[in-house]
Amino acid sequence: MSIKGRKIAGKGETMASHYAFGQLEDEIIIKHRLLTRTTTTRGEPPLKKLQKKFTTFASEIEKEADNYGDCKRLAKAFLQELNAFEIPLLKSKTVIDANVREKENFNDLKGEINVQILQAQADIEDLKRQLEESKVERKHKEEGEVIRKLIAMQPPRSETQKVLTELEKDLAALEAENTASSRTLDLRKKQFALLLHVVDELQNTIEEEQRSLVEEMRNVVDDHNKSGIEDVTVGPEAMIVD
Repeated sequence: MSIKGRKIAGKGETMASHYAFGQLEDEIIIKHRLLTRTTTTRGEPPLKKLQKKFTTFASEIEKEADNYGDCKRLAKAFLQELNAFEIPLLKSKTVIDANVREKENFNDLKGEINVQILQAQADIEDLKRQLEESKVERKHKEEGEVIRKLIAMQPPRSETQKVLTELEKDLAALEAENTASSRTLDLRKKQFALLLHVVDELQNTIEEEQRSLVEEMRNVVDDHNKSGIEDVTVGPEAMIVD
């Protein structure tokens, strides 16, 4: 069994706990003390002392001698030792009962705390929901304030209506002008188509006249050639035709 030393903590340091026994050895010692009612490691255990008192008293009773006084003395010593042994037991029972009551109270308190925790969690979730709703409501208010400022910056409705009326008049004039321009454009298209048709007819007429003129000139040349040949044949002198 190793003995551990203790370190004295200086200023600003924490004092670490050191024990002379390990955890398992401490449990064995505590269990032995509880069973034997021994509060220290020195001296004879109370249960063993009680056993000796009882053994001595029983041995004295079994003797066949006139020892009434000794038996009375040993019985008194045994009862005193029994009383001394019983007092710690009663104290232990009192402590156990108190611990049981404390445990029951702790369980009740733990149940109440759990209920309060659940209620607190529900309240937190409700507050979160309210916070989100407040954020949305605040956002809507801010957007409404921005819109209100924009509306306040706009001119009065009468002026807007006047401008709108002027714009409608201008739009009507533009539509009328557009309609007139469309009609004029259609008329120009028709006139241009008619002009192209006339030009085409005129070109055909010119070509026809040119063909007629060429045919007529060809006929004249042919007639002239024919008449020249006849003159050469009939006349007394030959003619040179270029």
